[in-house]
Formats: sequence, C-alpha cells, structure tokens
Amino acid sequence: MSLTNRAVLITGASRGLGRALFQQFARAGARVVGVARDPAAIEAAAAELTGQGLRAYGLAADLGAQSDIYPIAGAAAALVGPIDILVHNASSLGPTPLPLLLDTACEDFARVLEVNLLGPFRLSKAVVGNMLLRGQGLVVHVSSDAATNAYPRWGAYGVSKAALDHLSRIWAAELADSGVRFLSIDPGEMDTAMHAAAIPDADPATLARPEDVAARIVKLLSSTPATGQRFEAARLEAA
Repeated sequence: MSLTNRAVLITGASRGLGRALFQQFARAGARVVGVARDPAAIEAAAAELTGQGLRAYGLAADLGAQSDIYPIAGAAAALVGPIDILVHNASSLGPTPLPLLLDTACEDFARVLEVNLLGPFRLSKAVVGNMLLRGQGLVVHVSSDAATNAYPRWGAYGVSKAALDHLSRIWAAELADSGVRFLSIDPGEMDTAMHAAAIPDADPATLARPEDVAARIVKLLSSTPATGQRFEAARLEAA
C-alpha cells in the first residue's frame, strides 16, 4: 500500500515513537495530523515538518478526555480529509516510580485506562465509521511486551496494553470482511522519555532508537499486512 497522499492521524505525536512516526509518515508522502496534550510541543513537531515542505499538522488535545475525542476526529478530517490510517500511540505509565498494584491508587489506575484503552476505543468509534463507508482503512494499536509479560510494578500499564491488544483482535474479528484492518505492534524497548521515567537506570545504548523503530513500522504498514495480527518491531525487517 502506497502511503503517498494517505490521510494519517497519530496520537502521542510530540515525542518518542509518536514523533518519529509523525516524521516517517510525512516523509513517505502522507498527509499527517499529530495529536498531543502539550500545544507548544506538538506545534514544534509539526513546524519541523512543514519547514521541509511536508504536509503535517498539529492538534493539542488529551486522548484521555472523552470531550476531546470528537473534536480530534473532526479537526483531523477537516485538515487532511477522511482518515485512512489511525495510529493509537499515546500512552500513560501512571505515577512514577512505578508502584506495586497494592500501592496504586484507583484514580491513577483509572487514568491509565482512560488514556491507553478507552481513548483508543473512543477515537476508533469516531473514525472507523467513515472507513467502513469507504470500505478501507487501517487502525494500528501500539502495544508493549508488558501486554504479554507480568512485570512487577507495571500493573496498570500492563493491564491496559493487554486489553488494547485484545481490543484490536475483537475489532478485527467483528469487521473482518469490511476492508478495514486492525493491527497491534509491540515497538520494544526504546530510548525515550517514557522509558527513562519507568527505568531510569537503563543504559540508552542498549535501547532501540525511536526513528529506527518507526521506519520499520512504516515499512510494515506499506506492505498491507492482514488484519488481526500482532507484530514485534524487533522482528520486522529493517527499513
């Protein structure tokens, strides 16, 4: 699938993997909208790309706020047209240092689920209907190895990502013959601010660069993988 002139919406696009995906999609010729909570950060991310003559737009919004969901979908469509590719990248770890489940406040657990699970569910509901009308579209859920492994202190995050994986599979099963595809991708451990907040003692030299992971993901998506699959970026062919 060529990405040229595709309309792409990416959440969590102001830093880390999200910003790298923002860059990769724009450089592949897509019309890209990036969403993040910090207005200055997402404006800077978009300005870097528009300064290169690329079609990129920034929206300041909170994926964890229900009231922001339809404004995100509407503004994105107004900027680049009906969305062809929706990338659910925005994530919250919850409080750091990461607490044990018994020490996790219910409100903090709920906030992680709002951002990592309910936000993607709500935004998909706002975007996928138009994809169904056109008989085509792709929804990508950025997962984690914490979705498949029970790491102490990663409780809220791990639960949210495990549920996100299953949400992706159920979407794929229910809409199997619609032309709209759903995928999950585990990007692996990367040298990002989120990883540093979770594991401050990690050696950055042992971690993947977000730019390299984003390039692998965009190359995968260009190959039109079948719906319902879960991928690990470390196993993908390098771009």
